[in-house]
Amino acid sequence: MQIRELDLKELYTVYDVLSQLYTQLTYKEFEDLIYDMREINYKMIGIMDNEKLITYAGLSILTSFKDKRHIKVFDLITDKKYDAKKYDALMKDYLEDYAKLGMCGSVLY
Repeated sequence: MQIRELDLKELYTVYDVLSQLYTQLTYKEFEDLIYDMREINYKMIGIMDNEKLITYAGLSILTSFKDKRHIKVFDLITDKKYDAKKYDALMKDYLEDYAKLGMCGSVLY
């Protein structure tokens, strides 16, 4: 098992899990939105078991007057076949470390 940034070649893998949360979202809409979100430096982070995506987090590093430099997590979902509490907690721990490496003061959900 590893936690890593996902790339655009893995969009179908991401969609399989993310569509459990956004059931009305078509693959075409998802793909269009992913490309649009590159403008905000949207990153896709996954907990992977070989090629299987277990937990997905979609985020950006942003800066605002209120929150200063921070990570904004737009989506956090664990595949319904897995224990969400366990893997969500694992992803949140990872994102806290990721924030420190990115010189961010907080992670906002």
